[in-house]
Amino acid sequence: MSGRARPLVRLSPVPAARSQGGAAERRPPVFTAGMDCTFCLIVADRLPSHRVHEDAVAVAFLDRRPLFPGHVLVVPRRHAGTLTDLTPEETGPFFRRVRRITGAVERGTGAAGSFVAANNRVSQSVPHLHVHVVPRHPKDGLRGFFWPRGRYPDEEEPARIAARLRAELEAEAEPEPD
Repeated sequence: MSGRARPLVRLSPVPAARSQGGAAERRPPVFTAGMDCTFCLIVADRLPSHRVHEDAVAVAFLDRRPLFPGHVLVVPRRHAGTLTDLTPEETGPFFRRVRRITGAVERGTGAAGSFVAANNRVSQSVPHLHVHVVPRHPKDGLRGFFWPRGRYPDEEEPARIAARLRAELEAEAEPEPD
């Protein structure tokens, strides 16, 4: 970033989303540093994604090029380029969502564990803070930081995985405090 903060722009009203039952539900307003941010477009429902979670704090969706099926990206709803762009008040609630989604990924994919990471500028493919939550298994082939990315074979597989992860989040009794 150039050192100068880019002004936040409020996007036009976000269209009502349809829940699983077909009822319209209102999404919180979306603020972005511009329409050039892929993740802001996903948050605003202007680009397709397989969402796992969304609320006023964060949106989580499946990575389009996963390390393994169930690889989720968690982004703050408000545009923040890097971790240090989150306010202190936003940091705790955001990472509580990351923690909860990590549990859902592990349970929903049957993973033995997970890898949770975020790049901060260097190697950050999209300049919007995002935390990778990757399901892991012993001897899964990941070594160091040179990992082959893949693609889902069709649109049905990520839809099934996203539904399993949403079910895990819904089954969890612990509500978010903020």
